[in-house]
Amino acid sequence: MSSDSEYVCLDCGCLLVHTNPITLESMKDVHNQLCPMKRQKATPSQILTQPQAAPKAMPATMTKTADSAAAATATSVTTSTPAIGASDNTTIALSGNGTNYSKQEGPIDPEFKSKRQVVGTFRGIKVWGPIDPPGQLGVWGTQVTVDYDICIADGACIEACPVNVYEWLDTPGHPSSDKKTFMAREKDCIFCMACENVCPPQCVKIFQKGT
Repeated sequence: MSSDSEYVCLDCGCLLVHTNPITLESMKDVHNQLCPMKRQKATPSQILTQPQAAPKAMPATMTKTADSAAAATATSVTTSTPAIGASDNTTIALSGNGTNYSKQEGPIDPEFKSKRQVVGTFRGIKVWGPIDPPGQLGVWGTQVTVDYDICIADGACIEACPVNVYEWLDTPGHPSSDKKTFMAREKDCIFCMACENVCPPQCVKIFQKGT
């Protein structure tokens, strides 16, 4: 859109886009601190002594690179969903017999932690019940929380997050959307509130550590 503001990293080629210039400036500052290419330039001695790790793939909806093959690789990484039991700390299934549910309206209840119980984990992320997959999935996360029964998978939070906390998670059969934004890197959250502020159905709530 013509109203979008953009920033292109000259080191890694990532394109950051946001309609709010203040949010974009915050995204730019954080990216400049975390950009793996900038880090390699700043600490050449570490490159010689450590194996070079591939930079984290940014969501395809946010990242645009000159190399289309690299963009395709990023998409395949961020949209894959491990099978249940493929990783540790997974006790929640995304399939089941819960099909008699309708789409829920926002916003997320900011007091849900005092009203719900943790019923399990998915790849180490806490899930607050009740749940009855695939139609009822509850609230996911501890600091970065998303009410999956409200989430419509518009992708605004993925685009807004400057530190790549989210990735897509397939949730086939859910009445609101067949995929959700999964806080795979919840521990990387810098509490900038960008994702919470841009979510159209208001299904995101960010809690500072210890709250």
